[in-house]
Amino acid sequence: MEEPHAFPTSGSCEGVVVMERCLLESARPAPHVQLACRPPLCAFPVDVDGDALGVWSTQDPPHQLLILRGHHQPVTAVAFGNTGNPLLVCSASQDCVMMWSLDECRARGLQGLAPCGLSLRAHPGKVRCVRCGPNDQVAAVCAGSRVLVLDVQSQSTLAELEGHRGPVTAAEFCAWRPHVIASVSEDRSFKVWDFRVGSLLFSSPVLTASPLLSLCVNEARQQLVTGCAEGQLWVFSLVESHHYRCVTRADLRKKLETFSTRRAESRLCSQPGECERPPADELDTGDTVDVTLPVLELACCDLPRVLGPACGLLSSENTNCLWIGSCTGLFIFNLANFELEAVLRYKDFRNLSISVAGSCAVRSSNGKALCVLTSMFGKEIAVLEVNLDALVRSQQRPHLGTHLSVLPSSCVLPTSPLYFGTAEEKRAKPAGHKQAAARTVLKDKPLVFHTHVRSSGYASTPHVSMFSPKTNVKGECGRSSKCKNAYKCKEYPLESSVPTTLLRQLAIAQGPVAARCVQFSGDGRRLACGLASHLSLVFDSDLTGTPAVLSGHDGAVNTLGWSHNGRWLLSTSQDGTLKVWSVCRRELALCLGKDRLPKPVHAAQFYYIDSFILLSSGPELQLLRYHIDACRDEIKRYRRRSHCAPIFRLCSTGAAEITSLSAANEFYSYLVLTAGRNRTLEVFDLNAGCSAAVIEGAHSRPVHQICQNKGSSFTTQQAHVYNLFATTAIGDGIRLWDLRTLRCERRFEGHPSRCYPCGIAFSPCGRFVASGAEDRHAYVYEMGSSTFSYRLSGHTDTVTAVAFSPSEPQLVTTTLDGRLQLFVAE
Repeated sequence: MEEPHAFPTSGSCEGVVVMERCLLESARPAPHVQLACRPPLCAFPVDVDGDALGVWSTQDPPHQLLILRGHHQPVTAVAFGNTGNPLLVCSASQDCVMMWSLDECRARGLQGLAPCGLSLRAHPGKVRCVRCGPNDQVAAVCAGSRVLVLDVQSQSTLAELEGHRGPVTAAEFCAWRPHVIASVSEDRSFKVWDFRVGSLLFSSPVLTASPLLSLCVNEARQQLVTGCAEGQLWVFSLVESHHYRCVTRADLRKKLETFSTRRAESRLCSQPGECERPPADELDTGDTVDVTLPVLELACCDLPRVLGPACGLLSSENTNCLWIGSCTGLFIFNLANFELEAVLRYKDFRNLSISVAGSCAVRSSNGKALCVLTSMFGKEIAVLEVNLDALVRSQQRPHLGTHLSVLPSSCVLPTSPLYFGTAEEKRAKPAGHKQAAARTVLKDKPLVFHTHVRSSGYASTPHVSMFSPKTNVKGECGRSSKCKNAYKCKEYPLESSVPTTLLRQLAIAQGPVAARCVQFSGDGRRLACGLASHLSLVFDSDLTGTPAVLSGHDGAVNTLGWSHNGRWLLSTSQDGTLKVWSVCRRELALCLGKDRLPKPVHAAQFYYIDSFILLSSGPELQLLRYHIDACRDEIKRYRRRSHCAPIFRLCSTGAAEITSLSAANEFYSYLVLTAGRNRTLEVFDLNAGCSAAVIEGAHSRPVHQICQNKGSSFTTQQAHVYNLFATTAIGDGIRLWDLRTLRCERRFEGHPSRCYPCGIAFSPCGRFVASGAEDRHAYVYEMGSSTFSYRLSGHTDTVTAVAFSPSEPQLVTTTLDGRLQLFVAE
């Protein structure tokens, strides 16, 4: 065995990230064998014919290698036990399967005796994989197309699981269900077994065109991850109520391209004092081309403990990562956002002896990872030690100069457009008081407007109808103040269950008219719904009674937005107009036509607690100061003095058309989030009057909705939770972002949305995200899970929009055929 190479150690970034701790050369190549790691130990086949097992510890000198002899044919699979006392290692060859106690073997070696193991089964056949059970009382052996479950104490066979149509390549036990084992095979499917009774619990369909090579069962998330020879990954949920549903499918090659592009754009450097590493895409300019990235190894990674709470939501409490070992390198895959967190390519480090691996095993502990490699074309076996902290931090995005937060941390600047609006309001108050005082001096005198004077027109029916008849005005003023106060003081139950019970279904039109958007008022008492038939309807929150009809658009209603006080409703339409309606009087209060908005308006809302109107017109973000004349005089209703004027404009980066925007109106906030047609997200700081951050390539398609976690006036969340926002795009699921890190923290996939832009919504408690879907269901995701928790049925068409009630656990959904569904908690 050669001396280990530890290089370099002075001033080089290579030595900080990875070290080659041990290198040895076997008598013949062993590219496709199962290796084993359990820091600080590693195990691999050695000796002339590979019929012996070598165990080495990083705490021992390189030349002190424990040799375990007992096989008569080459060892093809090795695995460590899961309990540390005693520490066991299982090895398999075609002649036998053996279990070794390392403590006993070391003791016999010190006495000058040959170590001996326990033979569990003779002549199992060609073994591709072995695994020890959670308590090391059983062992699984993948021999041919069978999975043999062996009892360690009695050296007997508990079960022979048959059902695969090809050689079984990997198997794993479920730690929380010790009697359950999963296996993958070259027949391109996985199966789940109960070996106590020898029954098959689940058999998947064919997943891919290439063999499945690796398998990992994540105990923390109760998920099964498998990879194939073409670099495809599948994640399945093993939660009993989920019925082995597919959580996501990932292409390792595409993920690597995205990661390389992100690194090239950010121009990352390593930590201070270390050398600058070139972008990943510049490392591929050689004459070698990675045709495939076979997934040789899958293992859990304790990366969240390395990053810690300073990196946003990426912590050990809510995120798990995965080691992916391939022939060209090691990858850290985030199981929350399904993105690569770090990449270590063997060829990027000049002093590593192996650049193309045939077999791989990796485990991590306490910020260090131990990796064993065998060469694909040579006879080398290398043991690498990876510094996780240095690897991840050298590839992180550079931190912004300012910390972004929805909650403001400073006062409004005098140069801010928000200050301009506030100052205008303050300056308008004295004049208003003077005018009010002047009006009190001039008292109304009954000189002309008498009921018996016919010339006034009040004693006869007018010839021309100047006002729309308000026959459906509800007596809101008739509500007692006691009732109102009691309604407002009710708190949202934070620990309530998800509204999954269908209480009421309502057809909102005579024919199939698509309902495009829906939104609750801030007090939860009203519900607005926008239709493709140019109408907006306002319902009571329980969907009872006759809705108020707001008619005036000439195109389908795109968006709706309630004012903070609940008096006004804003709507935009495909006709290019923006209208503000009086909800109480059910009439138009303000209208902005194409003469004021030459470019189409995709999104608009009230902003800064109703101080402004925020809208997107083409590539521009416009801040409008408005005044609505709330005069109740029946004579002067037709002489509206409502007006609106833009006071500030910002153009999106690249002049891309803005498809969606979002900002907090429930409290004062300076930040506005926008999405562009070029698939970018941009954060504008209206206090500074500039763009604060840009996220490129947020989705594979343009984002059609941004949804912030705004909470409600009936509940209070932790301050940092308000920095979460979600985006959705057709065919690309939902992505959860954190403003503090500007990174995707989680992805929600599982709801079909391939053609229609289905809407999303946060629950007031911040625990759930709801989404529409094209399979006539609504989906509810928990914030800590990437797969849906509830699938709400009862719909008759595509679910186009969803909305949570801010005051109680209720969920309203709309469908493409014009129906409203009200779901309540049990």
